[in-house]
Amino acid sequence: MKRILVTGGAGFIGSAVVRQLLAETDHSVINLDKLTYAANLASLPGAGTHPRYAFEKVDICDGDALRAVFARHRPDAVMHLAAESHVDRSIDGPGDFIQTNIVGTFRLLEAARGHWAGLPEAERAAFRFHHISTDEVFGTLGADGLFTETTAYSPNSPYSASKASSDHLVRAWHETYGLPVVLTNCSNNYGPYHFPEKLIPLIILKGLAGQPMPVYGAGDNIRDWLYVEDHARALRLVLDKGVIGESYNIGGHNERTNIAVVKTICALLDELAPAGAPHERLITYVTDRPGHDKRYAIDAGKIERELGWRPLETFETGLRKTVAWYLENRSWWQSILDGSYSGERLGLTSGTAP
Repeated sequence: MKRILVTGGAGFIGSAVVRQLLAETDHSVINLDKLTYAANLASLPGAGTHPRYAFEKVDICDGDALRAVFARHRPDAVMHLAAESHVDRSIDGPGDFIQTNIVGTFRLLEAARGHWAGLPEAERAAFRFHHISTDEVFGTLGADGLFTETTAYSPNSPYSASKASSDHLVRAWHETYGLPVVLTNCSNNYGPYHFPEKLIPLIILKGLAGQPMPVYGAGDNIRDWLYVEDHARALRLVLDKGVIGESYNIGGHNERTNIAVVKTICALLDELAPAGAPHERLITYVTDRPGHDKRYAIDAGKIERELGWRPLETFETGLRKTVAWYLENRSWWQSILDGSYSGERLGLTSGTAP
């Protein structure tokens, strides 16, 4: 049994990790989350009364509050998922990404280092700091090739630059101070409880509402799609069995163009919500995103060879589960559309001035 501090545990990927830890392990979970617009405690049904769950509403930029959490809960491991994560929002307002993803990671590393340094020898040896990042730090690919763990960093958006910076900080704290870290970089996630500013949930909800489905540019940008529950399993495995100081790429082996993703969603909506069919009539091509990377694709061979992980879901099975979940959980996303986000276009401005 471990005490695991999960930052960003009310977010999309973080909540999947917390749900799995509570349902499939004996570990205790401390969920540390600032509860920004994309966080939602409703993504953790039943967690609030679970005997192995605690919630701390804390900003990772607040070093004093972080140190108090470490002192109070004495975690055996940290899974760091808290981040500003939407590229379009980083274009409109990069400052929040610099603060949370860079400054916040620095504050968390320092709090973790202070906690780790004071542990008894056996607990120090067992402690892990797991930093969760993105394949976007590697930049863009041409028609061929895959991102590997040794691909040079070349971020092209404020979001990916901030995540690249946080990756470098984590490696530096390992090399300089000896903090026992593991790192992961994942491809695009999708699945239940996904805030509807991202492509797949946005297209599903636009289709259900009979509204135009926006597709950037020609829709020929390519992403490798990873079902969020598969990702959460991989993250747990890396925390348990990953080699200190190593990084692992996590991908779904599911390269698709954006327009192919949208058309697949349309076909599923035609089948599962036929009242609005044919949904392809709603596809609308819009001005592309500034600096839109052409192609991402992950080589996940290392985590398969060394740790034995492979995704359980294909893109077809995972996307069907996702569309069905949104059809069956309207109350979860309707409260978002009624409040913090209404599906508007983001990321066309040149960025807010300081």
